[in-house]
Amino acid sequence: MRRVAVKIAYLGDEFVGSQIQPDVRTVEGEVLSNLATIRNGSDPDLKCASRTDRGVNALGNVIIFNTVFDDDLILLRALNAVSKGVFYRSSADVNTDFNPRHADERIYHYMLPATDIDADLLKKCALLFVGEHDFIRFCKPDDRPTKMNMRSIVINETDDVFIMEFRSEYFLRNLIRRIVAALSAVGHGDASLDDVERALDGGPVSFGTARPDALTLMDVIYKDVEFRTPATDMFRTKAEEEIFKVSLRSAFFSSL
Repeated sequence: MRRVAVKIAYLGDEFVGSQIQPDVRTVEGEVLSNLATIRNGSDPDLKCASRTDRGVNALGNVIIFNTVFDDDLILLRALNAVSKGVFYRSSADVNTDFNPRHADERIYHYMLPATDIDADLLKKCALLFVGEHDFIRFCKPDDRPTKMNMRSIVINETDDVFIMEFRSEYFLRNLIRRIVAALSAVGHGDASLDDVERALDGGPVSFGTARPDALTLMDVIYKDVEFRTPATDMFRTKAEEEIFKVSLRSAFFSSL
């Protein structure tokens, strides 16, 4: 048995969140089922880098587990062959004491429709959240400290959509979606920069929570871990099937 870290991708609307729960389909539940199917061993001791809520996507979440496979290419091929909705993208050897929660940086993207939004106000508002703040009004504390450092928020506009990139060592639950709700309110003229500043100062101001399916965990970064991506495309067929489904849905709604 050895310890391996694997980067995974998934669409959040196929799962009831990432953490395993009884009687519902979750990302961790699918991973454990896949490991059992390929006869990986009886005690994988699965751990996940980042919790994602129901509906939230991932392109670079990280899981670690024990494996009996010596060859990572064979391991990834086997997992992708049996998986339904989880894509196993790359791998790295890690020590037995490696904790995936202790990442150097996490990167999220949020896609916000640009219709009727003042781009300048949106970017000014984003700057208010950068740096160290007490985000008590913008998260579910879950008995955790609510002071943290938001390293950066970068906003780019393309194809009538604002793509917002959030970077930090870690994120509090619902933090990005509540920040986006505030950004959207200011950009639409439904709230002011002063309202956001009052909320950051602890004032009783709420902006709601933005939709989960527009949020994607892009990557989890560890400075001392180098992930290997196989040269072969192990999930091309599955990806092409999903792209075809999206095209069908797009054509349907465009015809309404």
